[in-house]
Amino acid sequence: MKSVALLIATYNWPEALNLVLQSALKQTKLPNEILIADDGSKEETKNLIEKFQLVSSIPIRHFWQEDKGFRKAKILNKAIAASQSDYIIQVDGDCILHPKLVADHCNAAQKGIYLYGSRVNILPDSVATVLKKEQLEFNLFSKEIKNKTRTLNLPFLAQFYQPHSGISKKFRGCNVSFWRDDIIAVNGYNEDFEGWGREDSDVVIRMSNNGVKAKRLRYAGVVFHIHHKINAKDNFESNDQKQKETIFNKTIRIVNGIDQYLK
Repeated sequence: MKSVALLIATYNWPEALNLVLQSALKQTKLPNEILIADDGSKEETKNLIEKFQLVSSIPIRHFWQEDKGFRKAKILNKAIAASQSDYIIQVDGDCILHPKLVADHCNAAQKGIYLYGSRVNILPDSVATVLKKEQLEFNLFSKEIKNKTRTLNLPFLAQFYQPHSGISKKFRGCNVSFWRDDIIAVNGYNEDFEGWGREDSDVVIRMSNNGVKAKRLRYAGVVFHIHHKINAKDNFESNDQKQKETIFNKTIRIVNGIDQYLK
């Protein structure tokens, strides 16, 4: 690949985003650009991003939209449309990156495949300490986490996971990578999804309907999720129904998507 973008979705949690950006700039392989898809955060987040822009050796681009409820699909589309990178690694703004996250995704990237990595959960009782200490690294013996074996970075074992069709129950939208051309081919995220849930799984299901296979990154591609209260699920049933329609109709390309932002 010629270039890779790290895409970070965020909303009003600058303390967490601070750690995510610190971990992004300490990658063993740096991305060519960092895209921050901001679904309406307040001034504190903007100020934080500007501080990182001053010290970063790579471009950090901030895409912001007015806070009108959960509209993650829209701001992700805007950021992806503005990127010229061949490959996109997407994480959430509450997920600290393993130092080899970018390298792992890039090393495993193959044409016609999207990747989904592992998520290690930071325990609720440890969140305040992790944020205060600005802790970026965890291992098999870290008391702050559960799912401890997921911290292991073992490329030899990772290579045994093979591509598959469809979507896995292990898929998490907070740790996924794909070719930019593949997501544009299905017209990106469906902006009819508003409110929490299903916008991320819907887009990879449509990529799968278009012939793109999935591959799990196990023993590689790790993020550490900072526990928080679950977002309101007021619109979840509607979003879930849209995804069921995508599956039933074998939908590939949706109408309300990324093409409105492409030049």
